[in-house]
Amino acid sequence: MFHFFYNLDKRWIFLLMLLAVLIPILLGVRFPEDASPMVREVFQAVDELPEGSFVWMAMDYDPGTQAELHPMAAGFTRQCAMKKHKMVFMTLLPQGGPMIQRNLEILEREFPEYKYGVDYVNLGYRPGNEGVVKVVVSDLQELFGNDVKGTSLENIPLTKGMKNIQNVDLLISVSGSDPGTKQWVQIASTPYDIKTVAGVTGVQAPPLYAYIPNQMVGLLGAIKGAAEYEQVLLEKYPEFRDNPATQEGLRRMGPQLVAHMLMITLIILGNIIFFVGKSRGAA
Repeated sequence: MFHFFYNLDKRWIFLLMLLAVLIPILLGVRFPEDASPMVREVFQAVDELPEGSFVWMAMDYDPGTQAELHPMAAGFTRQCAMKKHKMVFMTLLPQGGPMIQRNLEILEREFPEYKYGVDYVNLGYRPGNEGVVKVVVSDLQELFGNDVKGTSLENIPLTKGMKNIQNVDLLISVSGSDPGTKQWVQIASTPYDIKTVAGVTGVQAPPLYAYIPNQMVGLLGAIKGAAEYEQVLLEKYPEFRDNPATQEGLRRMGPQLVAHMLMITLIILGNIIFFVGKSRGAA
């Protein structure tokens, strides 16, 4: 048995990894998540707002990061809709427009009572990176005089008379790059004391933890954070259980968990083979 594993062709390991990822995907394997205290704090920050609160939705992610981030954004969108919050969507990325549209399609499909211009608005993208954040916290209409449809903000019920975002009830940042959450926290949340939660990629998360809890309530990190958030959403709103689209993060955690368990097993097995081989060589 020792010689079998010692001389095992690496291609069998590659095949095992392929199966570890492919089988859970094909079978739709899901594992229950135990949401961390921070994820629950993020959820509570949205849920404890009075019905009809004003939420600024900064969707700063693109197709390259949507696998990690769209389940978070979709979860935020659904939760805000369940609480009947008013939402204004925008993005700092030129590729972020289609990501906003995916969230608007959730509202159109699952919450038909939500009306554009009354309950939500899409401001789309404006160039300028962090400069855009500096403008919207002081004079929104300097850059965003109209929505993506070309309608003046003064002619839209939800944004009529809105000067800036200093008084929004909550800022939700979903970020996969720079500019993103870091700029929103430094330029908007901190100086104007805007309550903020965020969802970011696994790479972005570690430097942002320093902003918690003073500048941000909490943070969702990578697909793990998205899956935990979906778990809490299903606990609070069990009616979502019949909608597979509400469990995208949970489904994506399945193959990741199985692959990680395989990697750990292979590492342990490899070390055992190494030490057994070393002891036999010494003997």
